[in-house]
Amino acid sequence: MPAYFSISRGFFRSFFAPVSRCMQSCALVVCCLAAVPSQICAQQPPSPTGLDPIRNYIAAGWDTLTRSMAECKSVVDPKLAAASVLYLPADISEPADVQQLQKQCQLQVKRLPHVIHHLGEIDSGQIEPEGLLYLPEKYVVPGGRFNEMYGWDSYFIIRGLVQDHRVELARGMVENFFFEIEHYGAVLNANRSYYLTRSQPPFLTSMILAVYDAQKAAGREDRAWLQKAYGYAVRDHELWTREAHQAGSTGLARYYDFGNGPAPESVKDETGHYAQVAAYFLSQRGMGRGHLVQKQSGDTGPPTVGPLFALQVCDSTATMAHSNCMPAGSAALNADYYKGDRAMRESGYDISFRFGPYGASTHHFAPVCLNSLLYKGEEDLARMSELLGHKKDADDWHKRAAERKQLVQQYLWDEKAGLFFDFDFESQVQSSYPYVTTFLPMWSGLATPQQAAAIMKNIGIFERSGGLVMSPNETGGQWDYPYAWAPNQLLADEGIRRYGFNDDADRVSYEFLSNVAENFRRDGTIREKYNAATRSSETQVTAGYNINIVGFGWTNGVFLVLMHELPEASVAKLAREQSASPGSGH
Repeated sequence: MPAYFSISRGFFRSFFAPVSRCMQSCALVVCCLAAVPSQICAQQPPSPTGLDPIRNYIAAGWDTLTRSMAECKSVVDPKLAAASVLYLPADISEPADVQQLQKQCQLQVKRLPHVIHHLGEIDSGQIEPEGLLYLPEKYVVPGGRFNEMYGWDSYFIIRGLVQDHRVELARGMVENFFFEIEHYGAVLNANRSYYLTRSQPPFLTSMILAVYDAQKAAGREDRAWLQKAYGYAVRDHELWTREAHQAGSTGLARYYDFGNGPAPESVKDETGHYAQVAAYFLSQRGMGRGHLVQKQSGDTGPPTVGPLFALQVCDSTATMAHSNCMPAGSAALNADYYKGDRAMRESGYDISFRFGPYGASTHHFAPVCLNSLLYKGEEDLARMSELLGHKKDADDWHKRAAERKQLVQQYLWDEKAGLFFDFDFESQVQSSYPYVTTFLPMWSGLATPQQAAAIMKNIGIFERSGGLVMSPNETGGQWDYPYAWAPNQLLADEGIRRYGFNDDADRVSYEFLSNVAENFRRDGTIREKYNAATRSSETQVTAGYNINIVGFGWTNGVFLVLMHELPEASVAKLAREQSASPGSGH
C-alpha cells in the first residue's frame, strides 16, 4: 500500500475520532463544529466508551513504565533478592543525578573493574553483587519483573512511542543504546551487570530510522544526529560478524553468549528450571548432544560448570505410598548445554524447543530471525549512507546485503515446504521445525515474491482465532504453541503487507488485536503474551518462568501500531465490540 494512503488513514482517524466521540456525548450536533459548544461538551465528559479505555491505559502506561537515574524505583531488580547496586562505567565521572539517587535510595554505587570496548571483555560472574548498569536518559521498561531497558523489547516500545507522539522519549532510549555500545561494548540484553556477556536481536538501525523518520515528518530532520547514529549502528553490526557470532563456514550469523555456566537470572528466578532440563535429558536418552553428564561417587573427572542433580531409580511396581527409590549417583548439564541456553536467551525466544529441547543447541544454528534482521540492518545502513551523501558506503552495504540474501536463500529456504527454516551448521542439516520467524524475511524484504506467496499458502500452520502462534508444537515453552506474542504479530503483519497480502494482514492483525482488547475488557490489563487458541491471557507454561506479566511495554506499542495499520472499518468494529462489553472501562 502506498505510504501516502497509510498516512491519510491515520490522519482521518485522528481527525474524526474526537468528532465522533463528541457527537455521541453531546445533545447539540453543533458542538462538533464550533469552539464554544465544544467547551460545553467538555463540561460533561462522557463515560469511556469504545477504545478509549485501552488507549488511556497505554498512554498512562508510558509514564508508569518510564525509568530514570533520578528515581529509586529504577534500580530495583525484582528478579533478585539482593540490595540495589548501581554500576558506573570505569571511564566516566559520577553524574549529579547518581549522587542524588545515592542519597535518596540507600543505594550502593560502584564502578565496573575496567573499561569495556567489546562484548565479552569482562567476566560478569566476577561482578559481585549484581546490579543495574547506569544509563543517562529516561527509558521505558517492559513491566513487572523486567525493570530495565531491554534490547529488542525497546524497538516495539519505540514504535508505540512514535505512534503516540512521544518521540523525545523514544530518542532518549536510542541514545541509551549508543551509551551502551560506547561504555558496555554492545547493545545489551538489558542494563544489568549479569547481561554484560550477551546482546539481543539487532533492531538498532530500525530504532534509529523510526526516530529519524518521525522527527523528519514533524519538520525536525536532524542529519547531525543521523551521522552520529550511523557510527554506532556500524559498531553494533560488527558484533554479529566477528568470529564468535559466525555460524560456522556458512557466512551467516548465530546467537552466542560470551559467558559460561548457568544464566544468573534463571538460577535465581526460574526455580527448578535446570533440574527440570536435567530430568528431561535423563528420560530422553536419544535427545540432544550428550548434554547430561552422569557422575558417580568418587568421580575425579573434570569439574562441572553448573550444579549437580541427584538421580534416583524407582521401582514402578511399588505403590505410590511406598515407592521404592534407590540413589543412582548424580548428573550435571554440560558446558555446551549452558552455552546453548545462554545463546537462546540472546535470541529473545526463551524458552522454545525450536533449537532442540529447551533451546539447548541454539548456538549451533544459523537462525532465520537473526540473519533477516542483519539483512535489514545492512539495507538500513545503505539508506543512512545515502541520506548522508556517502555513496560508496551505500554501495558497499547494498553488496553485503545481497551476499547475505543469497546465503539465506541457500541455507534457510525450503522450496518443498514453502517456509524458511533455521540451519544446524554443525550437523549441516536444515531444521524441520516450523516457526513464526518464517515471516521475518518478508518483513525485511529478503524473500522473493514467489517465496512470500508460498509462505502465505502455509499461514494456516500458525493462524488461530487469537493471532499467530509461535509454532504448531506444544512443548510447555512460552515461545511455542499456543502462545501469540506482540513482536512477532507486528513483524508478520508488516511483512505480509509489504508483499501485498493486505486482506490477510488485516484479518490476522485483527485476530490478535481483538484478543488483547477482549482480555482488557475482562481484567483491565495488557499482558506480556496471549493464548491464541483460547483467546485468553491464561497461560500454562511449564518450561522456564511461567508468569504472564502485566504492563506490558511491547504489547502496548504493537497494539497502537497494528491498530493504526488497520482499515477504518475494522477499527470501528473493534470499538463497537469494546463498547458492547459490560467489562469495558476498567
